[in-house]
This record gives sequence, structure tokens and C-alpha cells, in this order.
Amino acid sequence: MSTAVPTLALHEIGSASRWLSHAQLHVVWAFEGQLDLQLDGGTTRLAPGHSVVVAPGRRRALAAPRSARCFVVGCSSEHHLQRLLPLAGRVRATDPAVGYLLRYLAAQPAWSASAAELLLDSVSAAGEPAPPRHRRAIDWPQLLGWIDRHLADPLDVAALAAQVHLSPTQFTARCTAEFGCAPIALVRRQRLAAALRLRAGGLPVGMVAARCGYHSPSALTAALRRDASPR
Repeated sequence: MSTAVPTLALHEIGSASRWLSHAQLHVVWAFEGQLDLQLDGGTTRLAPGHSVVVAPGRRRALAAPRSARCFVVGCSSEHHLQRLLPLAGRVRATDPAVGYLLRYLAAQPAWSASAAELLLDSVSAAGEPAPPRHRRAIDWPQLLGWIDRHLADPLDVAALAAQVHLSPTQFTARCTAEFGCAPIALVRRQRLAAALRLRAGGLPVGMVAARCGYHSPSALTAALRRDASPR
């Protein structure tokens, strides 16, 4: 059985198109801008957040009325072919959690192999997000408590992911699905909540800033003003 690792790329698409044929199966996710996918003479327009499976060997081209970007995963393992070939040519909407993942990936300088696997796992033969494989359970209250105890430390995605024994990419997908935000935004939320509690208890701004991980008292003051401003 083939166990080829899937590949992941982010493409900038312009108005000019060129026909290509690939031995791999491809899945295309429209990310930014309208995208025209031409398959053997027919054209399908993909709006941001939509995806389509392209069968191996089919001639296809990508173009955009205006500049656009799209993610493309290529795969050739028997496991992926058996699961995804029945979907070839079918346009489907992307699950909101996948949209968060795409935005996160677009901001990264490089990706691990698990990023492509996560995207492929969002596609199923029923046209709905694929049922998750057995996943490591996350004790979110325990993790939030750990964050609160380490607010003064320089927390990053890797540090949070290590606490639940996941890769940064996997943890980001799980965090955005659970909370609707990226991990660093979750840390900012916890910092602000702790700062509000401490200030309400009468602790000086400088001490609150140090305990909650703000670079300076003025940074804390600015965060508190943003939180208090009308939305």
C-alpha cells in the first residue's frame, strides 16, 4: 500500500491560466478571492471557504477574475484515494474550523506534514466534514488553569500544545474549533480577564502588568481601555 506523504502549497492565482495534468489527487481550497477552476473544458467558480477534489490525471487550470490565493493538497496514498475519489468534482463548503486553520497556516513560514493531513480529514464522502479520527482528549479547564498560572511567562503555541501532547498545528485546529480563536488570542483573553480581576481587587497597575505578562503598565492600560471601549 502506498504511504506517500501528502504535500501542501499556497498558490497566488492571477487572471492568466495554464492547463496542467497531475498524477496525484488534488484538493483545492479557495482561501482569498474568487477562484475559477477549469476541469476538462468546464469552469467551476469557488468562493472563499469552498473546496473541490480533483481526480488524478484530470487536466485542470486555475484562474481568478482578480488576484486570489488557494491552498492545494496533493496526495497519492491508497487510503486517501479510496476516501476522496468519490468526491471528485464536487464543490463543498469548508467547515468554519477549517477556515480558521487556513488563516493560521497562511501566516506560517512553513508547515508540518500533519497540516496537510488535517485538511484532508475535513473532507468526507458524504460532503460533510469527516468524522474525526480517535483524538487525544483535551482537558480544557485544566489547560486554562495552567495558562492562568503562567501568565507572566512568554507563552506561545508550542508551549500550549506541549501541555496537551499535540503538535502546534493540531492544537491550533482544536483550539479554534472549541473557542473560535487562535491559541495566542486565547492567551490574551486569559491575561485580560486576570488583569481585570486583580485591578478590581485594588492591585496597582504595575504589579498587575507584571503578573499577567504585559510588557509594561502602559500596555496593560491600553488593553483595559480597548476592553472598555464601545463595540
